[in-house]
Amino acid sequence: MVEVDRKTFLASLPAGALAVMSHEDKAEALEHYMEDELDKKIAARRGEADGEAGSIITLDELEQEGPRAPRGTGRLFQPREEEFEPMPENPHLLDYFRLRFAPANHVLQSATHALTTGQPERTIFACLMHDVVLNMIKVDHGWWGAQLIEPYVDERIAWGIRYHGPLRFYPDDEFGYEYPEMYNRIFGHDYVPEPYIKQAYEYARNHRYYAESRLITVNDTYAFQDGMDVNIEVFTDIIGRQFKHPKEGLGFDNSPVAHMWRTIANPNRPL
Repeated sequence: MVEVDRKTFLASLPAGALAVMSHEDKAEALEHYMEDELDKKIAARRGEADGEAGSIITLDELEQEGPRAPRGTGRLFQPREEEFEPMPENPHLLDYFRLRFAPANHVLQSATHALTTGQPERTIFACLMHDVVLNMIKVDHGWWGAQLIEPYVDERIAWGIRYHGPLRFYPDDEFGYEYPEMYNRIFGHDYVPEPYIKQAYEYARNHRYYAESRLITVNDTYAFQDGMDVNIEVFTDIIGRQFKHPKEGLGFDNSPVAHMWRTIANPNRPL
């Protein structure tokens, strides 16, 4: 489990941001901070092995560069030291993992946790996809993430991803899901989710697909392990069975979400 020091985490926030952040903003910032720390640890370990460092600018370096992008901005729209590698002509989901979602350590660990605990294959795939949209946008990422893959997957997968965010803040003894103690340590015991989060939870709790989303949260919270390094190739067969790839390539099939895939593929395009 990645440990988080309260003072270090709060110091990572932009000056004056804490005073205007809602509880939900703080909870989202915490999860994203943990994912960044996980990626740094694994990148550092790979760098020691390969003799080179990663190309993502660190938080400290961003602070030195001047004003930062909004907190809800994903890595694709953050300053970089290198240009994006071009996508192939008919991009596959695996291409997006390698060239746009990488390093994707958190979702790879989450899917591995689901795999090793014997979860249904669609849950494993949902865990693999539940946070990939964070590279584009962080705000309400469950809704964005569900929309991104909805035309290509079983409706239960998209539904589970859509509601996994709100469910994080509500325990469920039946599934062995406890309210994250880290939230108490970081934000105190008076945390109250915003009304729309509570409303979404209550809707999901009474839905026939509730377990689809709850299983994502169970595997999500406990997946931050800095000693685990997983390759996307492990999930190639599962992706093939759970994701309906368009023959034209993701972003070029004229689906309702093709523009989202094109944005991820071409984040430097001005119009």
